[in-house]
Amino acid sequence: MSSNAIEVKDLRKEFVAYSSRSGLKGAFRDLFNRNYKVVRAVNDISFTVKQGEMIGYIGENGAGKSTTIKMLTGILTPTSGRITVNGMNPHREREKFVRSIGVVFGQRSQLWWDIAVQESFRLLKKVYGVSDEQYEAHMGHIIETLDISALLDKPVRKLSLGQRMRCELAAALLHNPPLLFLDEPTIGLDVLVKLKIRDFLKEINAKYNTTILLTTHDISDIEALCERVVMLDEGKIIYDGSLEKLRAQWGDEKEIQFQFSSPISYQQLAVLMPDSDVSWTQGNGPNVWVARIPNEEIVLSMLIAKVAQTFRIQDMKVNEVSTEEIIRNIYEEGVVHG
Repeated sequence: MSSNAIEVKDLRKEFVAYSSRSGLKGAFRDLFNRNYKVVRAVNDISFTVKQGEMIGYIGENGAGKSTTIKMLTGILTPTSGRITVNGMNPHREREKFVRSIGVVFGQRSQLWWDIAVQESFRLLKKVYGVSDEQYEAHMGHIIETLDISALLDKPVRKLSLGQRMRCELAAALLHNPPLLFLDEPTIGLDVLVKLKIRDFLKEINAKYNTTILLTTHDISDIEALCERVVMLDEGKIIYDGSLEKLRAQWGDEKEIQFQFSSPISYQQLAVLMPDSDVSWTQGNGPNVWVARIPNEEIVLSMLIAKVAQTFRIQDMKVNEVSTEEIIRNIYEEGVVHG
């Protein structure tokens, strides 16, 4: 058996989009001859995910993330290409396949809205054919770790968003699947709930070698959980590699924040190192300026020395450019294939 949980080769998904003509005459013409175009949501992508990996699958809205997930989970049929997930074809071996995965969609619920959480769990237990012994041993641990025991008797509609997402995660893992798909699982959640969910995901990955594919706009989730990211733009993969390599390749700048003891003008700062790639912007707070410089020790040392010799500094902070900003710059600059 392959050591890969997911194998994707030349995967493509196309949709037909219709456009309406304006006016009564246009509407009448649309009855007989509609205008349409083919939109390629996923454009010949290929990647593999090893068993036990935790991968961040990221991209802007409309990049093709959710379409990919729907094909990987068997909801959508590909236009062309090959998909193998847990050794199966997701849309051809649907009934057998769904027993080997867990799915959490942040925008959709798999729990029944008007019945108690534990009744939803019991129904899912029957659906997946989980024995009483397996259920008690496995779900007891999940319920305790996610701290949802006090929620089991409540109808789902009476839960807060954070409570419901913890119950959704428990439901997705009820049958202990080897592969878990998470689509925006922490959307709208407060910091404490996010931390609890992240810690739990790390635990099940370590304990059961659960493979996790995570799509999110919250880059802090990716940084906390994933060593590898796959970036999508306009249906194509533009980066597939480690977060560390991403930072090293594109995070080639540093920010130094200076708070001066008295007001300083931009002209006074600009003349300090006029021939270097140092740019200055005004920061938040009184007498605060931020210098963005190349990530080089010599430039950093020279700038700090010149500023300290020329002005009185009240405070200073050196910051790496955040991963979120690096990713935003990649999309804005149209960088492809790292």
